[in-house]
Amino acid sequence: MMTPAFDALQKQLKKLPGVGYRSAERMAIHLLQEKPESCQALIDALKLAKDKVASCPRCGNLSEGGDCEICSDSRRIECGQVCVVEHVSDLMSLEKSGAYTGSYHVLHGKLSPINGVGPDDLNIESLLERVQTGDAIELILALPNDIEGEATCHYLIDLLEPLQVRLSRIGFGLPSGGSVLYADAVTLKSALEARQKF
Repeated sequence: MMTPAFDALQKQLKKLPGVGYRSAERMAIHLLQEKPESCQALIDALKLAKDKVASCPRCGNLSEGGDCEICSDSRRIECGQVCVVEHVSDLMSLEKSGAYTGSYHVLHGKLSPINGVGPDDLNIESLLERVQTGDAIELILALPNDIEGEATCHYLIDLLEPLQVRLSRIGFGLPSGGSVLYADAVTLKSALEARQKF
């Protein structure tokens, strides 16, 4: 029913995170039929981003040449706190919360031997450099509460322990407004382990 060009566009859109077959189909139709004038603007924005946006050499965040905006802020660097996250999207979520004012380090993944992701595939070498140069005196591990996230945390702890850097892990548990009744076993276990004194 569809043309080969439409099919190719839909397949590329479907490769984007969080986009399924129907969403990709709707996007393709929207771009080609309902708003064809927005097609060129999207192409231009993608080309500009592809040409200009790279990884920050210090932390791995998005940057347009040199250090990113966060690493360029001396107040955030001088505090010595570095929050280690899996992806840039995690960094963005923490920034939107306004709850953290230090710097970040983006690993660009987590250890997953099953998927062929080892330590050399992650942005770990520059993290070690930051600790060794005194740029990072405290690391806050904000990695997912899953098997790969835990394995990555344990690997980093073993690797960094001899360097005598302060290490902590974010707490996990029930979300604000959440109920014990609807929480799964892993969430309840994490909530109990992360309990605090009043």
